[in-house]
Amino acid sequence: MPILPIDSGRYGSTEIRKIFDEETRLVYQLDFEAEVALSQGKFNLIPLNASKEISRIARSNKITMKRIKDLEKITEHDTASIVQAISEHCSPSTKPWIHYGLTSNDVIDTSTSMQLKDAFEIIEPKILKLISLLIKKIRKFNVLPSVGRTHGQHASIISFGLKFAVWANELSYHIDRIEEGKKRFLLCKTLGVVGTGSLMGSKALDVQNDVSKSLGLWSIEAATQVIPRERLAEVQFIISLIGCTLDKMATEIRNLQRTEIGEVEEPFKKGQLGSSAVPVKRNPIKSERISSLARILRSFSIISQENISLWHERDLSNSANERFTIPMAVILLDEMVGSMIKVIEGLNVNRQKILENINKTRGRIFAEFILEALVKKGIPRMSAYDKIQRSAFETLASDKDFKEVVMQDPFIGANLDRKELRIIFDPNSHLAASTKIINNVIKKAEQVRKNYKVR
Repeated sequence: MPILPIDSGRYGSTEIRKIFDEETRLVYQLDFEAEVALSQGKFNLIPLNASKEISRIARSNKITMKRIKDLEKITEHDTASIVQAISEHCSPSTKPWIHYGLTSNDVIDTSTSMQLKDAFEIIEPKILKLISLLIKKIRKFNVLPSVGRTHGQHASIISFGLKFAVWANELSYHIDRIEEGKKRFLLCKTLGVVGTGSLMGSKALDVQNDVSKSLGLWSIEAATQVIPRERLAEVQFIISLIGCTLDKMATEIRNLQRTEIGEVEEPFKKGQLGSSAVPVKRNPIKSERISSLARILRSFSIISQENISLWHERDLSNSANERFTIPMAVILLDEMVGSMIKVIEGLNVNRQKILENINKTRGRIFAEFILEALVKKGIPRMSAYDKIQRSAFETLASDKDFKEVVMQDPFIGANLDRKELRIIFDPNSHLAASTKIINNVIKKAEQVRKNYKVR
């Protein structure tokens, strides 16, 4: 019976969950044993016939999860049970050479790398798709002026497309981080009990390099019994960082969907219910889910750092939690990226409300540009600042239109004519370098998409 939502299929795509189910994990581990045996035969560390037989049996589908679990009830050791299960199908002359020179974590750590390799081949194209969707939004709204907010208050004019550009740019860098990091965390280890390759002697690194190449991984340069946990901490950090960016996007969408702002709205399909009690509600549930799951990802990053310091050449204090944190982090990230794709694909942007919100402060949002214009006329900054602030606060208290007050103000009128003021109070005049910034982001994002298309 499913216990966690991941078990029931609530979170994560079928393809990503498949990578981390116990049957598939066993296949990865058996593939590793097969490749090591073949390599050891190639380098004359074990008899060639034995190496071929081990490889054939490991990949024969004769080793079942059921048998592994039956053996584990006796051995209380999952990797030893795999070795024993292989042995049951091998000839007497081959049995001594199964798992030769290896330790459990050679199997565990390398198969984890194999899982991560395949997982990123699913997640990276999804991130690239999300970037493509954001580029479409960027191009559509690049010259749409909107309210830029700081501290939750109206601050200045921003291109609405620039919001999407910032997100696309960070996602592009996340792709870079994954690609650059692979050589550090997609690792193969075959160096045995304390990382010396003791039983394989001078040929230990030859075997490891050979197996690494066969599996599409990188050979660890130095290790104890385990691959240094800094490497997995980096993976978890990258995953949590991507999650933070998705959370940032989700939080902005949630805020912009507030009834009082109303600039965007998540897609709401036919038959969907917003609330069990309030029929009119259309809640940003996908964005809220993303924000919720991001908190879990951040906690995994902390756990992975705690796992770095182990006793001597290793202990088991990392082992139990990694069985949770690694699969869950990847599966939840896949869920979050998939959810955000749906949100951006169907995002409803209310142009009219965006333009209406610019005028919500009755012109006070343009105060920055009046200050700039007066400074350029030679007015001392603080003198101009104080005058504009007094006028702005006066209109706020009396509910007057700031634009009208400014145009009638003798001090401002003496320095800025009505034509200049009309330009200042036109939101389209204040997109500044937005178009150039946006074009640079699009260029960067398209280069990333070109470089890292699905292999």
